[in-house]
Amino acid sequence: QVQLVESGGGLVQAGGSLRLTCGASGSIFSINAMGWYRQAPGKQRELVAVITSGGITTYAESVKGRFTISRDNAKSTVNLQMNSLNPEDTAVYYCAAEGILYLRGISQTYVEKAWGQGTQVTVSS
Repeated sequence: QVQLVESGGGLVQAGGSLRLTCGASGSIFSINAMGWYRQAPGKQRELVAVITSGGITTYAESVKGRFTISRDNAKSTVNLQMNSLNPEDTAVYYCAAEGILYLRGISQTYVEKAWGQGTQVTVSS
């Protein structure tokens, strides 16, 4: 089974920075894309940023120029550097991995998408 574990959330003042990290555990062969989503109270979960195994990135318009996503394919980790945070960035941030090929027992197994448990980011004004 593949598990995604996030870390790095917390409380920060407006204008500050935080760095989120997510690692995928298990005997992983490859992951097509890794990314971050967020969900604020009363709102739907939305994409923040995603990066492919080839390094192609996509960002939500609201975070462009402030957030930077990066990944280490060999370690199956993805990071989100968040700068110039504002109260509108307050949400639970979820790590996601898509197109996961891993070893389960003695068999290669494919999982379309996996989610982390989420980490709270709170930005005070």
